[in-house]
Amino acid sequence: MDLDFDKMDGLVPAIIQDADTAKVLMLGFMNKEAYEKTVETGKVTFFSRTKNRLWTKGEESGNFLNVVSLKEDCDSDTLLIQVHPVGPVCHTGADTCWGEKNEQPVMFLKELQDFIDERHRKMPEGSYTTSLFESGVNKMAQKVGEEAVETVIEATNGTDDRLIYEGADLLYHLIVLLTSKGYRIEDLARELQERHSATWKRH
Repeated sequence: MDLDFDKMDGLVPAIIQDADTAKVLMLGFMNKEAYEKTVETGKVTFFSRTKNRLWTKGEESGNFLNVVSLKEDCDSDTLLIQVHPVGPVCHTGADTCWGEKNEQPVMFLKELQDFIDERHRKMPEGSYTTSLFESGVNKMAQKVGEEAVETVIEATNGTDDRLIYEGADLLYHLIVLLTSKGYRIEDLARELQERHSATWKRH
């Protein structure tokens, strides 16, 4: 990566983004030494303009920013750093420096998918997910059908709480079925994204 540190007198802005939720957490500045230390340690290090020294986020609080990826922009003068934060990011105790909650509940689906993928690889004994995989695709498909029916029943003649409960069961079993066929929940998301396009045509 060949960053241009000359435009801002030896500094480049570093936008910090949560790798899982896509929330922007904070903005800092790096000089070349801070960038190199970030790459070397895997923990985000800034150049503090007020302290006039390198500053690793979390060096006092323990709330480190563990690097997932680093990307330069099209002009090579700004960094986008995706991280897994340890604890709140802002010195005020907030999740972000804009006072936002760093959460996107829908992103848990990716975490759940990763968990089910791992179960599929390791097939640990005593796991319900393992037992589903061992039952075969027909049984897994049947289970999706049963959960779909239960979801419909709750929607038409049940309670809102049970609707959410059964809907969650349906989604979980659908992800297991997709995984058994070599797909992920993101494949459904891509299909829906394509359908949302103005140029999409029904198959």
